[in-house]
This record gives sequence, structure tokens and C-alpha cells, in this order.
Amino acid sequence: MQQIVSGDQAAFNELYLRYKDRMYYYFFRMLGNSADYANDFLQELFMKLIEKPESYHPDYSFQTWLYSVANNMCKNEYRHRDVIKEYHSVEALKPRIDYMNVSTVEPEQALEKIFQTLDQLGEEHRSAFILRYREGFSIREVAGILELPEGTVKSRLFYAKKMLAEKLEYLKDEIEF
Repeated sequence: MQQIVSGDQAAFNELYLRYKDRMYYYFFRMLGNSADYANDFLQELFMKLIEKPESYHPDYSFQTWLYSVANNMCKNEYRHRDVIKEYHSVEALKPRIDYMNVSTVEPEQALEKIFQTLDQLGEEHRSAFILRYREGFSIREVAGILELPEGTVKSRLFYAKKMLAEKLEYLKDEIEF
């Protein structure tokens, strides 16, 4: 980032190549599995790096800082959506899983059902879960990204896992690996 601040284009290219796929995935999952939103937010995130590279504080991990910025962008989008669609039910927009018509499930299908169920969790539980179990951040790092106490992150992870286990109970005997 210090090289980017000094105008080094190669340094920016390196950061972009290193983080674009992970950040795309994060936005994709956090913004309703929308490739369009994910691409737009990915572009906006890296534009912020270009326009205001001095906003990065070198005492912090770049990766943690980058995810903090991305998380704040998602929170702003959620607030925006609430204002625009205040009278619409969020549940009506979420994908539904047909729990009654499940027979033997292939691993790819099971993974898709897990992601559909993950989308049914609230933003606060989903973001903690993705950062911890998909991105591999420690509890402390997740707490830093989400600007929450570690105990709150642990609680959100506990309840996210509990909700996923309850919603996916029907799959336990159906998955063949």
C-alpha cells in the first residue's frame, strides 16, 4: 500500500490479482448471490484503493483492513436496500429450498443447498460465518473486520452454525460422498 500511495501501478496490479477473486466471492455471498452486484462492488472497492490509498493505516493488516472496507460497503448497501424497499419483506426475495423433494444428493447439490441456506441467515450471522469458515480469518480478525467484541463474534458463529444445522438436518442421511 505504501508503494501504491507513491503511485506504483505494479503494486496496485499485484494487490488486485492477489485479492480480486476472494473479494468477488465475499461480495457475491454477502449481496444475494448476484454476479452483477459482486462485480460492481469489487470495482468500487478497488477504485477506493486508487482514489484514497492514504486511508490505509500501515499498523494494521492489509487483508483485515480490506475486508473491513468491504464489510462496510455491504452494510451501506443493506441500509440502502432497507430505505428503498422498506415495505417489502426480505424473506420474499430469498431463495426457497424444497425440503420435501430431496432424495440422494450429490456433493455439488449439497454445497448449493448449504449456500442457499446460508443466504437465509441474517447479514450479521452470514458475514461472521463467511469470514471465519470461508476466508479463514481468526476470531480476533473477524472481530476487527466487523468492529465487534470477540465474544459477539463467537456468539454469532455459534448461532449461525446452529441455524444451519437445523435447516440442513434433512440432508444428513441424504449426502453421498
